[in-house]
Amino acid sequence: MRRIASLLVLLMLSSTITGCLWWDDEEEVYVKEGPFIFDQEIPITTWYHYPGSVSAPWAVDATDEAALSAANITANLSGNSTPYFSNATYYGTGFDTFEPTIGITASGAIFFTSWNGLGDGTHIIRSRDQGQTWEDVGPFGTIDEDSGQTPNSNDPYIYVDKFTDRLVKFDMHALAAMFVEYSDNDGDTWSAPYPVEGYYVTQDHQSIASMPPPPGVTAFHEVIYVYCINTGSPAAGAQCSRSLNGGLSWDVQRIGFPSSSFPQCSGLHGHVAGGIDGAVYRGNPSCEGPAVYRSLDGGYTWTEHTITTEVGMQQGWHSHEVATAVDDGGNLHATWISNDQMPWYAYSRDQGNTWSEPMMVAAPGVTETGFPTIFAGAEGRVVVGYIGEVNDVGANNSTVGGVGWGGYMAIMTDAFAEHPLITSVAVNLPDDPLDITSDCGNVRCGGFGDFIDVEIDDEGRPWIALAHNAAGFDEAVIGTLTEGPALYGDLTYLPVLPSGGNTTLLMG
Repeated sequence: MRRIASLLVLLMLSSTITGCLWWDDEEEVYVKEGPFIFDQEIPITTWYHYPGSVSAPWAVDATDEAALSAANITANLSGNSTPYFSNATYYGTGFDTFEPTIGITASGAIFFTSWNGLGDGTHIIRSRDQGQTWEDVGPFGTIDEDSGQTPNSNDPYIYVDKFTDRLVKFDMHALAAMFVEYSDNDGDTWSAPYPVEGYYVTQDHQSIASMPPPPGVTAFHEVIYVYCINTGSPAAGAQCSRSLNGGLSWDVQRIGFPSSSFPQCSGLHGHVAGGIDGAVYRGNPSCEGPAVYRSLDGGYTWTEHTITTEVGMQQGWHSHEVATAVDDGGNLHATWISNDQMPWYAYSRDQGNTWSEPMMVAAPGVTETGFPTIFAGAEGRVVVGYIGEVNDVGANNSTVGGVGWGGYMAIMTDAFAEHPLITSVAVNLPDDPLDITSDCGNVRCGGFGDFIDVEIDDEGRPWIALAHNAAGFDEAVIGTLTEGPALYGDLTYLPVLPSGGNTTLLMG
């Protein structure tokens, strides 16, 4: 149901050479209508726009008819491209974080990594009321409730297996040993830590995914688990391993790329993603540009698929990060930060064999971005997450002359349209930056670390895992839509959530 309001009422009068005639008993009412007229004003943190292209790499304001005409875009704002009133916010958790990842189970419980360093290890915090309150659910060690079962994690990681609803906690110790813990009851209890196979030091930047067993692969569990790690060597590339028995034991690590592509040009990679068709993907650059690597046998062998040679990769700390996601229809989606510091997106409908034209998806006015992440829901519905800056901060990292870094989500409800409408939201207000480091998008800064995370719950609401670094506490914060379109099920409005923001921060 479109929320359309009457904005303008005009009293019409007529004059003739003999005088003025007034209609005292009738008023003609003009109702201003349009696809972007809602029952409340569009927030300053919400934008409706079309993506940029290789030849015109800037956002096109969907509410500006002159901009649409100049870009030769004929807007189709019906069906899955119907615009929805959208607003966003964030909620503080009261816990710290580093390289935040999240997972959401079918119950609606949200799980977030809280990094505690050497001794305590990584704990998992849980919210059962859509981010309003949070509790520490461990896994707790046997000695006390301050330490975890795994006493350290250089890269904390939480993942929800969407096929079995299992929580998977994946920790890396001292860049060498890795352990996996599981929970099948929303974090109330956890398995013992299971060691995973690893022969290559350094082990870093680990990621894990699940998928149904693909044709020709015999498994002893409902899903296959595949993890990949960075070797620390661009020439050696990523290494991957699979488990056919629910994570109890793992194959020896193998190269996560085709042997014909040796040596690789990047060893780091984005989060691994599994599809309903049994395919598993990991993103990182090939030697030609942003790429996705695909396995159809549960991570045993891989093929290389360069997305584009026209839009390069960011040349900085995150020059490796190509994020991937698979929607309910098995379609593949990818995002990366280019050498112009802007987020780009492309999709494939044939397991990465061919790709759409790359699209620049930043909100209008954003001039620099970093930390790309992506998740897909129903077929063609996608959320791209990133941090962005409108103007660079001033001298000495003050916000004079700039507004610092914000958390953004670019939401597409029909990514396969000729001109996909993007609803972009910032989860924080301009006077409440998440970070004020001048080049935060291109370096490791605060609780962002190397990456952030985004996911969609079963209701269809997107959630983005961030850190609020500005006060120096690196508090874990989670951003979401308070209002907007559902990315699963029927394309309809999500139930309204309360506003959050700076007043919800609990650390300090």
